[in-house]
Amino acid sequence: MAFEDGTIEVALTGDTAPDAPVNLRGFVGVAFRVVGGGSQYECIYLRPKNGRAEDQLQRNHSVQYISVPGFPWPKLRSEHPGEYESYVDLVPGEWTQVKIQVAGSKARLYVNGAAQPVLIVNDLEQKPAAGQVALWVGPGTIANFAELKVGR
Repeated sequence: MAFEDGTIEVALTGDTAPDAPVNLRGFVGVAFRVVGGGSQYECIYLRPKNGRAEDQLQRNHSVQYISVPGFPWPKLRSEHPGEYESYVDLVPGEWTQVKIQVAGSKARLYVNGAAQPVLIVNDLEQKPAAGQVALWVGPGTIANFAELKVGR
């Protein structure tokens, strides 16, 4: 099923692998509007180990938006500090309910049934296009997914 606008819901867990470098935080999320065999997509992901970090700045990096190609997290963080990431309470290895609403150039991330989004992206970087939805896992991460629902 091609996805351009709509809602993606999934339950997920994420934690760092036992042999992962200490600076990795667990990276688990959803890519959408995936085209070109994965060469272009939008993505919203969680960093579970940041959710309860003792450092407030690290907590503020609990959820992240990125866009491939051209807009990895370091570029977005340096050019638009605080705009494409936010805090949400997360516990590594525990199930987290995620809902992403996508409409045109906007996306909203809701976590654990919250009425308000924890992240609002008003300017998705890629041109809206129908594509695939993918479960996304970053380096050094152990992740699980369940109950994926994709709707219009």
